[in-house]
Amino acid sequence: MSAPHLKIKDLKVAIEDKEILKDFSLEVKGGEIHAIMGPNGTGKSTLASALMGHPNYEVTGGQAELDGEDLFEMEVDERAKAGLFLAMQYPSEVSGVTTADFLRSAVNTKRGEGNEISLMKFIRSLDEKMDILDMDNSFSQRYLNEGFSGGEKKRNEILQMLMLEPRLCILDEIDSGLDIDALKVVSKGVNNLRSKDRGFLIITHYQRLLNYITPDHVHVMMQGRIVKSGGPELAQRLEEEGYDWIKEELGIKDETVGQEA
Repeated sequence: MSAPHLKIKDLKVAIEDKEILKDFSLEVKGGEIHAIMGPNGTGKSTLASALMGHPNYEVTGGQAELDGEDLFEMEVDERAKAGLFLAMQYPSEVSGVTTADFLRSAVNTKRGEGNEISLMKFIRSLDEKMDILDMDNSFSQRYLNEGFSGGEKKRNEILQMLMLEPRLCILDEIDSGLDIDALKVVSKGVNNLRSKDRGFLIITHYQRLLNYITPDHVHVMMQGRIVKSGGPELAQRLEEEGYDWIKEELGIKDETVGQEA
């Protein structure tokens, strides 16, 4: 597996004719973990949705390339096959489809026709990944996310990531609503996949997640763009002092750009 390279330059994204992202630029390479932090409404989740191809988000300018290929020329399934993965902030419930059936279908779609995983190999792999996340095997036979608690849904997102082994992982507030034990388990799953052949873009409000997943780079997002970057120490300062010092330093008066979906 070759190392991924995501390059975003001067990206503009609008929703319902309101511009949310404004000249957003960032590069993520294999072996790197980038954390994006920022106040509500600054466009963090908009970034994740636009990169994955959500139809409600209109790309109005700029570009995004994955391994030199135009990401916005790819259909959603093509982006997934290229190795892009999004762990959603609010995972959907799918009645009538078990978690195991969903995962096997996703794995086989990635592997391609004629290269489907055998049932026994899939079961062994699924059991192994569920053990990493301290998930009871009964979860695999429950309908996808139906009746799951918030923490169970987030673990299920990480389970999908472990099974699919994507090349570029976007985690959209995967820590929201988690107690400390669930946070540790989810972080364990992320750290299990960390390698030079895989990149991570982690969107979070809280430094506490970064106590367990140490980022290489931390970026602060305001008004639809990155306004400050640093190392893990930047996240620690944000935890201690909030965002006012950045707004004062940069002369930012209004840190929001509208509703963030």
